[in-house]
Amino acid sequence: MLRQVGRVSVPVVRRLTATAKLSVSYTGAGSVNGNSGNINDGKLNYKSVRQYSTRSTVVQLLNNIGSKREVEQYLKYFTSVSQQQFAVIKVGGAIITQQLPELASCLAFLYHVGLYPIVLHGTGPQINELLENEGVEPEYIDGIRITNPKTMEVVRKCFLEQNLRLVTALEKMGVHARPITAGVFGAEYLDKDKYQLVGRINGVNKSPIEAAIESGYLPILTSLAETPSGQLLNVNADVAAGELARVFEPLKIVYLNEKGGIINGSTGEKVSVINLDEEYEDLLKESWVKYGTKLKIKEIHDLLQHLPRSSSVAIIDVDDLQKELFTDSGAGTLIRRGYKLINRNSLEEFGNPDLLRSALLRDPEIKAGKSSVASYLKHLESIKFKSYGDEPLEVLAIVLEEDNKIPKLDKFLSSKTGWLNNVTDNIFNALKKDFSSLCWIVNENDSNLAWYFSKSDGSFAKNGEIIFWYGLKTEQVSDLIKSFDSGNVGASLSSSSESGVFSSPIQKRGFHSSTMRFSSNPNPPLTQGTNTKKAKVALIGARGYTGQNLISLIDKHPYLEISHVSSRELNGQKLQGYNKDNIVYSNLQVEDIKKIEEKGEVDVWVMALPNGVCKPFVDAIESVPNSGSKIVDLSADYRFDTIGEWIYGLPELNDRHTIANAKKISNPGCYATAAQVAIAPLKEYISGTPSIFGVSGYSGAGTKPSPKNDIKFLSNNLVPYSLTDHVHEREISSQLGLDVAFMPHVAQWFQGISHTISIPIKQGSLTSREIRNIYQDRYQGEQLITVSGEAPVVKDISGKHGIVIGAFAVNSKENRVVVVATIDNLLKGAATQCLQNINLSMGYGEYEGIPIEVVIRG
Repeated sequence: MLRQVGRVSVPVVRRLTATAKLSVSYTGAGSVNGNSGNINDGKLNYKSVRQYSTRSTVVQLLNNIGSKREVEQYLKYFTSVSQQQFAVIKVGGAIITQQLPELASCLAFLYHVGLYPIVLHGTGPQINELLENEGVEPEYIDGIRITNPKTMEVVRKCFLEQNLRLVTALEKMGVHARPITAGVFGAEYLDKDKYQLVGRINGVNKSPIEAAIESGYLPILTSLAETPSGQLLNVNADVAAGELARVFEPLKIVYLNEKGGIINGSTGEKVSVINLDEEYEDLLKESWVKYGTKLKIKEIHDLLQHLPRSSSVAIIDVDDLQKELFTDSGAGTLIRRGYKLINRNSLEEFGNPDLLRSALLRDPEIKAGKSSVASYLKHLESIKFKSYGDEPLEVLAIVLEEDNKIPKLDKFLSSKTGWLNNVTDNIFNALKKDFSSLCWIVNENDSNLAWYFSKSDGSFAKNGEIIFWYGLKTEQVSDLIKSFDSGNVGASLSSSSESGVFSSPIQKRGFHSSTMRFSSNPNPPLTQGTNTKKAKVALIGARGYTGQNLISLIDKHPYLEISHVSSRELNGQKLQGYNKDNIVYSNLQVEDIKKIEEKGEVDVWVMALPNGVCKPFVDAIESVPNSGSKIVDLSADYRFDTIGEWIYGLPELNDRHTIANAKKISNPGCYATAAQVAIAPLKEYISGTPSIFGVSGYSGAGTKPSPKNDIKFLSNNLVPYSLTDHVHEREISSQLGLDVAFMPHVAQWFQGISHTISIPIKQGSLTSREIRNIYQDRYQGEQLITVSGEAPVVKDISGKHGIVIGAFAVNSKENRVVVVATIDNLLKGAATQCLQNINLSMGYGEYEGIPIEVVIRG
């Protein structure tokens, strides 16, 4: 099945989310904002990278084209092999002529992030130009250039010139590059009488390439080959790149071309992914697959047959190199072997029972002991079902079929490999091919929710569950919703990634019959604690406003005590505002933190550091064997981590039991907290992109002097900044599973945020009163959220510990609602929320030490 839409991966649809693109044509230097960690310019050039050329900063810049989770995931993947096995990149000669700055910039990014691709370039267009200037007509037989001695002279000259151009461009960007123009490819004559000085590669000498990489140089190769006697032979650069790949077995083979991928000649669209084992034979039968396209696909097929299944080929435009390598969405055409999909209609058809058991063990219900593999297999023996999976069952889907009922997708279980290699997408395409209609139920907290939305025609949510469908008529939808409402459709499917690779572990809530009484808040507060033992807290970076507020809260907390506070600027000074003990600021280094952790002196570490700074401290804590302390990070560094190590700590929206069991908690951003709480209850009704107009007091800009916290500059003023791609925009979108537009501003007051949020909804679906009722039901029992009929104002939230949501104004067309939300950025937007997370993780009552005193007007 040939796919021509975006590749899909957890937790979001790839084509829909990773849209940012690096641009090297921009002449101004991008800058890293010390407070928010976002990149202020939507476009970046290499000049800005050179100013911050460490690996961590380059990773930050790469985050502009994807999430932190994506970038770190692929970096870990690429560094899992030796440097020589990362990638072979074949560069067309036209790219060196037309896009040299872009090419050099992209390669420089890889170099500074610690990756060393083997780069091989061609020089076809330049050869033709020089031959034309000298009055020589290029000759070809079967697409192969006849290379006589005169042509070889031109070929060699062109290769040396173009190689030097690329090496020089890289050196100017601080990249050590080594030209390797001979000594790699051994060859024999392809057909001396027919093609003259054209070679067939019969050997690859790895030594010059390995020596360059071991010395810290990018190897830049030409495709010139040599006979044992030293005669230079011309070899097609694509062929040479393939021979390199056979020897080094890289994870990626990249062909850079002007089209940026393989184009479907029938639709004019770029083909996103080709899985050869599943699609190759049918693909070659397509009417548009002919001539050069057919030859290219055949060559890649033959190449990949000799490489590990982990190897893949990418055909992309040079501008999209980072996006292809470091994001789930990719950019060009990705070609890999994949696996054939197998359909089975009975348990006897599973040749390897152990593979089936391993796949079913990914089911959270079975993992939690609520069910067993044996009981589920016994259930399958008594019903009609159809299963779909690849050969190793990295993905398993099971559809239940009953007479006169809509087929139901009962299980959808994928490993990390299944999501990374998009087997999930292939499986769902097979489902759509075999079933004209289908329904399935998903928990509303499922991290793959956006993926399921993309596969459906419609959905309906109730009591923490969402039922999806496609291919149904209106009357069928009505009957399905009635059955779902009465609890007759069944439980939600299990779609979790293996071992929480991509999704945070979430407590699964089953669907209850409407005859049973249920709470309108699916995630009620954990107000009763299970622990009364005192705990020690260490604050790293406690000088800022958030640190000061957290110190004040801990001072009044019945169980928490401060053991250490660290600040370089305040080193040696007494901690003010804390009365339980005489604490003095210290300037803790990584080594100090490791020693403190080894002694077990700290129960909770709070990282109150700027973005991009805390990783060494976290690594130091985790390096201690059997480390038992908890970590709460207040920066944006780990908010996009979805591989299960860090839990996103927004208790009102994320499963509280998951937060309580977490070792590492990422504290949400202030803007992001209020926006998510204000949008989440309406998710099932949203029909477009919500727009968030946010205004913060200048304390949100931190203590480091800048125009955003300059009182004189802000007087009688409102200052917009980072109006697209702000880190909080990505945070809100990522957590809600839908795109939002966020426009932050800073004003002249000190603390407090006001959000005015315009939310497109399905026309005529809700009245203002109904919307208010939805919010009141959703946040029933939440002591830090107040729902008001009036629009809240920022001066009433300043110094208070919660969020106020109100207004709920619906326009005359009944297709848009405006919601207003206020939050104190230093409290519920930071310190108070941090204390909530500490309380949950330590087993205290969630609101211990938090004054419940939200006041609203009217």
